[in-house]
Amino acid sequence: MRYMYAQLLQALKRGEEAILVTTCGASGIAHVLHTGDAATGWSNKRGTENSLCIEKKGTETMIIERFLPRSRMVVFGGGHIAVPLVHIASMLNFDVVLYDDRPSFANAARFPDAREVICDSFGKAGLRVAIRSSDYAVIITRGHKHDEECLRIVLSAAPYYSGMIGSRRRVAIVKKQMMAEGFDQELVDQLHSPIGLAIGAVTPEEIAISILAEVVKERRMRFSWDDGGSAMARIGESTADMEMLEWLATGDGESGAMATVLSTEGSTPREAGAKMVARSSGEVIGSIGGGCAEADVLRDMRDVILNGGFLFKTVDMTDSADENGMVCGGKMAVLIEKIETVGEK
Repeated sequence: MRYMYAQLLQALKRGEEAILVTTCGASGIAHVLHTGDAATGWSNKRGTENSLCIEKKGTETMIIERFLPRSRMVVFGGGHIAVPLVHIASMLNFDVVLYDDRPSFANAARFPDAREVICDSFGKAGLRVAIRSSDYAVIITRGHKHDEECLRIVLSAAPYYSGMIGSRRRVAIVKKQMMAEGFDQELVDQLHSPIGLAIGAVTPEEIAISILAEVVKERRMRFSWDDGGSAMARIGESTADMEMLEWLATGDGESGAMATVLSTEGSTPREAGAKMVARSSGEVIGSIGGGCAEADVLRDMRDVILNGGFLFKTVDMTDSADENGMVCGGKMAVLIEKIETVGEK
């Protein structure tokens, strides 16, 4: 099991998606992992769009989880706006790549929260950074010339989100120039420029917040909705954080248990796919919502750590919500399974 999570972790770090299929039945619990092209083909064939779905065949329950790499943001320009932008973006769980052509601006000391800092000419950015279709590209260089250099590279790669700083007048001129160079109008129209939400931002910190507010808005548009208008599992990101996956992949010889929210009904603190790990040492990583409901799940997780196996649990928060004045009062279906040590099978 540890080896499987190690494979999952490495696939995500390589920028690949992964499909984890967990089958629960009378004979126990089994896992199969698909990564890279195999995962993409598998999910396309099965129509797996949400981060988690469930199939039942007789006495067996199949849980299909789709993991995509953590969102990556490529920031072109290491000026004053970039400093708070990179810091806050990392807090929002973005892997940030900072790119600038000045050694005094493009360095790890200035951007300790960036996953990668690249110092090179902007004209070489296409060779130094392989922009993915799932990336968020933010262009905030120190001048129009560099902005346009970066924009050509970004438009050619067509990331999920692209934004460029500039006045409306200047942006209109640049867009017209891009179309004259042969870029498709629909692609150019998708550029968020002037970048950021209009919140009257003035300082570098406020401008960074306006940019990230727009990015978060676009990020949260990656939802699937049921007929009743409730948000289903989010598309586009692993629901297990990297700290959790690191422990699942290694564990230091320590056993534990993992709880996964399979489905929700009504108002719940977390959606399907949310995970929580309880280590035998007592440490807890992640959350499925907190409060009395989570404490109840943790008790069952400790039993699973001691006795092994797995169990399905329905968490009903209706009564506790009324008693404690809680906002959430729905139900969650949760799978609890033992996480074995390296030597166990």
